[in-house]
Amino acid sequence: MGIPGSGLAKGLAVTLRTMTRKSHTAQYPDAQPELPPRTRGVIGLFEENCTVCMLCARECPDWCIYIDSHKETVPPAAPGGRERSRNVLDRFAIDFALCMYCGICIEVCPFDALFWSPEFEYAEEDIRDLTHERDKLRDWMWTVPAPPALDPRAEEPKEIGAARKAADKLAAAEATAAAEAAQAEAERASDAGDGPNGTGTNGPNASDGTDASDRTDGSDGNGAAT
Repeated sequence: MGIPGSGLAKGLAVTLRTMTRKSHTAQYPDAQPELPPRTRGVIGLFEENCTVCMLCARECPDWCIYIDSHKETVPPAAPGGRERSRNVLDRFAIDFALCMYCGICIEVCPFDALFWSPEFEYAEEDIRDLTHERDKLRDWMWTVPAPPALDPRAEEPKEIGAARKAADKLAAAEATAAAEAAQAEAERASDAGDGPNGTGTNGPNASDGTDASDRTDGSDGNGAAT
């Protein structure tokens, strides 16, 4: 059994230590706080990546995402091709009065159109003004911090490894084609040097190494004696 009043003494000791410490006051808003890199402030929209798949709106537990779109016909890319239709984003809004910052919409987006921004200064006097449209969400996109650097000891992503293998294979094929072309060019040059008008010893104009003045058989070279 402990000494009576020991708990009270320990509590008072903590209070006294706290009272003697120098307090630190953050001069907000003149000095902005240093937020952790994974701060969940607001959601930024990179609308160029949005395909209006509606996956974020369907998975949102609070149903605070509002999306409107329409279809447009895209002409064929090549003559004789078939026209295609694509979805065009008309409205993308998030009601932050309902949002509980769970991050499900960002996680399920398959095209990287939604990102967390550390921006937190978006209070409004009217709760109805907390529904922000895509223009505001687009402005918040530029406050999204850059992703952290990869751990140098981490395993290489499979996508980068596959891309590197494809690039190495293409480079090897190009090097092989260049070597074969150089060898073929060398063979053509060698064949041209050994042709009928070449300097080789098998041509019809080649000399047998003797001169008319060196002949000792008394002939004139046509078989007739002189």
